[in-house]
Amino acid sequence: MQIKLISIIAPMLNEADRVEGFVADLAAQDFEGDVEVMVADGGSTDDSVERLQAAAERRGLALTVLENPESWVSQGLNACIERARGDLFVRLDCHSRYPRDYLRRCVLAAEEEADALVVGGVIVAEGRTAMERAIACAMDSPFGGIGFYRVYARDAGLPRRLAGMFGLPWARNGQASGRVDSDSATFGAFRPEAFSRVGLFDESLRRNQDDEFNLRVRLAGGRVVLDPAIRVHYTPRASLRGVFRQYYEYGLWKVPVMLKHGQLSSPRSFAPLIFVSSLVAVAPAAMLSRVGRRVLAAELGAYVAIATASAGTSIHRRGESWSLLPRVITVFPAFHSGYGIGMLRGLARAAALTATLR
Repeated sequence: MQIKLISIIAPMLNEADRVEGFVADLAAQDFEGDVEVMVADGGSTDDSVERLQAAAERRGLALTVLENPESWVSQGLNACIERARGDLFVRLDCHSRYPRDYLRRCVLAAEEEADALVVGGVIVAEGRTAMERAIACAMDSPFGGIGFYRVYARDAGLPRRLAGMFGLPWARNGQASGRVDSDSATFGAFRPEAFSRVGLFDESLRRNQDDEFNLRVRLAGGRVVLDPAIRVHYTPRASLRGVFRQYYEYGLWKVPVMLKHGQLSSPRSFAPLIFVSSLVAVAPAAMLSRVGRRVLAAELGAYVAIATASAGTSIHRRGESWSLLPRVITVFPAFHSGYGIGMLRGLARAAALTATLR
């Protein structure tokens, strides 16, 4: 099927400082077909909507702004999908930047992978402040990219076999031997058929709605294809607190997805939970015995060593300043503790609900 019309579907909430870049990226796309832009505003309290509409008018973009009073991403995306008319629905947000070939490459992948219901690319984390750059370095690592950044495992020095265990594409410098089937795709491009076959995004999920939808696609026999030539430039959170909260929510909402489908996640997703649980278990023993203190010291020492090595590898590969090293090292525990504590909270909440229903 030839794709002539793309529908951009995007949630938005208080992105006044970013909508100009968002619109500029869309206006600069080299896709030769038509594009309609559907944005669901979750009740922005700044002037995001006004700036977005003014920028779209200046650039000649066909823009529709929808109200999303619930403010959750799932409800916003579904509102856009119900109004969209395109041959391909491309899910974007205002927090990222998109190269001028982004839409064209999504179309190319969708047309050439005719049996794929979802295609997507890889996230390239790029910061501006020192903290954002440090977080980007940590995300650009198999040790730090839990559930969000699809790092190129070969660039990171991870063997192909281990890359498969951790669910990471194995490529070099953005060049893979070809597109690969994937468990999910960040900012996917969806054939309309995907929604008619498996339904819309789950509106009970505040996070992980993309992963859950892609899981339903695969369970229904559809393909999710990752193309490393499709790249999204993402600006990370600006603080450790923001990163902790972001990953806490990823871990928290991972549990409902697993329980809904009765499937365990990948080993990579359980690593933070195991790490946090082990610390909770060992810490009391460390207060009471020398053996406990040695075990705790050994575990923390190994963690710091791996974090330091991973931070150094990422900084070197990205050509960043070595002055970022201490910051990058501190980002890893924000990732892992946030995600692990979130999963623990999610499991405890699920257990409490089960006990109540008995």
